[in-house]
Amino acid sequence: MSRSTRDLVLAAFFLALGLLMPFLTAQIPSLGARLLPMHIPVLICGFVLGGPMGLIVGFITPLLRSLLIGMPPMFPTAVAMAFELAAYGLLTGMLYKKTRSVYPALLIAMVGGRMVWGVVSFILYGLSGSAFTLNMFVAGALINAVPGIIFQIIVIPLIIIALQRARLI
Repeated sequence: MSRSTRDLVLAAFFLALGLLMPFLTAQIPSLGARLLPMHIPVLICGFVLGGPMGLIVGFITPLLRSLLIGMPPMFPTAVAMAFELAAYGLLTGMLYKKTRSVYPALLIAMVGGRMVWGVVSFILYGLSGSAFTLNMFVAGALINAVPGIIFQIIVIPLIIIALQRARLI
């Protein structure tokens, strides 16, 4: 299998995971908002396939899930998440390629993606005539997301290190 075919298949795999993983928390929607299951495959995609493909998978995943399933709601949630997840995929890929260090790439990408989400949310809420406050940003980017952030910081490096040891990345 050629590298481009392999990468396309893996990108489709990460996209499918991003669409399906939220079903694990679907019975308790507030749990999904806290565990951030859609973020995990996008972050891993950036590590495995690099920044450009991570950006594409990250951008498409929440929009496609909204179109197919209706969750998250398209505006403003899925649109803001599309930019956030695109930043995750791009940043993990770029930073990992430069440093070959998992934790710095992951942590910087997580902060960068949340910053992008905040800026895009501020713009989208403003366009709809609503306010996106600092309290909304802190709640969405930090307080409500703490379980997911902790889970990502523990699980994603373990997956990436296992893939490194298996010489898959």
